[in-house]
Amino acid sequence: MVRVRQVDGMRRGGRYGMSSGVADAVSGAELLAGDAGDIHFVDRVFKERQVDAVMHFASFIQVGESVIKPAKYYENNVGKTLTLLGAMARHGVRNFIFSSTAAIFGNPQCDLIDETHSQAPINPYGRTKWLVENLLPDYESAYGIRHVCLRYFNAAGAHPDGSLGERHDPETHLIPLAINAALGRGPLLKVFGDDYPTPDGTCVRDYIHVCDLAEAHLLALQHLRSDGNSLKLNLGNGSGYSVKQVLDTVGRVAGRAVPHTIAERRAGDPPVLVADARQAREVLGWAPTFPQLDDIVAHAAVWHSAH
Repeated sequence: MVRVRQVDGMRRGGRYGMSSGVADAVSGAELLAGDAGDIHFVDRVFKERQVDAVMHFASFIQVGESVIKPAKYYENNVGKTLTLLGAMARHGVRNFIFSSTAAIFGNPQCDLIDETHSQAPINPYGRTKWLVENLLPDYESAYGIRHVCLRYFNAAGAHPDGSLGERHDPETHLIPLAINAALGRGPLLKVFGDDYPTPDGTCVRDYIHVCDLAEAHLLALQHLRSDGNSLKLNLGNGSGYSVKQVLDTVGRVAGRAVPHTIAERRAGDPPVLVADARQAREVLGWAPTFPQLDDIVAHAAVWHSAH
């Protein structure tokens, strides 16, 4: 049973004032709805609850939008994170798990990106995550806040039983957009560029199942609670799939082709992003359960077909 306490603002569309999440996606826990950048709200939560760790997911994530509206991204992704970290320092909360991104690497210099790869983000979204990663060691040195930064490559899929899936509004991720286009529930899919230096001209990405991501977060929490050192880890499956390959997979799973059109390149998109995640496997003992694109797409299709 989820108990929702409305702390600030009015309920809007079932979101309780949240910018993108939905209250009924939280199960078996209490949801306190508020702004992570509201110092009074955050202080009150830490004061009233026994908190020993924070998992931070509260970022804007659209690469294209970040190029057009950088202030929105710096104010939220950096500024409000600083407010949250300040509250952690004041209240003695010493474990911080941060959802970072492969976008910090910019244009990759090799086929598989490991943690030592140079970091040169090419869009404001990536730079906001890079800035937070780089300030965290100072907060550890001064306030004892240890961290694990988990650099997602492309999160995708849904819970295998169909109970949870992507519910973005507006939706911007490739797989749900492709599924909805194939099901006739969405607009014609736009493929942003087919002239990249890749085998078929479309961007190549490493897709990671959301359940495998969730498991990595739990392992990171166990690591910090066991007095493990701070870490920055890549999370991916080590296999790259082009946009066209994703559309082929969706078409095969859905039993119908994905209607699409070719559009101009989207600002800030590198051609290829594929992870070398051996360090997460070795240090955390992380082992993805659903590494295959077919499973990721099939689970997402079950959820979208039912909703």
